[in-house]
Amino acid sequence: MSTVHILPVPFFSELANLAMGLRREVFVLEQNVPEEEEYDALDPTSQHYVAIYKGNVVATARVIHGDQATRISRFAVRKSQRGTGVGAKLMAFIMQHLSEAGHEKVFLNSQEDKIGFYAKHGFAAYGDVFYECEIPHRRMTNWGSA
Repeated sequence: MSTVHILPVPFFSELANLAMGLRREVFVLEQNVPEEEEYDALDPTSQHYVAIYKGNVVATARVIHGDQATRISRFAVRKSQRGTGVGAKLMAFIMQHLSEAGHEKVFLNSQEDKIGFYAKHGFAAYGDVFYECEIPHRRMTNWGSA
């Protein structure tokens, strides 16, 4: 794989707009998440990240900083780039960026079939399966069961 560039981007930027388009592609079109549930009031205040490959945004995620912990959400990789390592590079970058900023406690809600991916990055699932937009999820943290 050629060089993948990963960077944080402000919400009101062209790269963030491209990230929103990728989220629509993955969540709304592929996974049938209602568009009104995909985009929410947290987007403008979240930190967004993109992975760029050959000039295209191929992966994205957002980070929401809370009082007790930080949440990673809306992690999406373009279908043609899945299995290439770009998602792993994005996740490693985000975790390093958060660590450097002093955000050690991180959690997320993983789709059940993606748990193995997040486990490779130090997350452990806990609690019962729950559903978001009819998709089974589990909560995961990087600090043990919450």
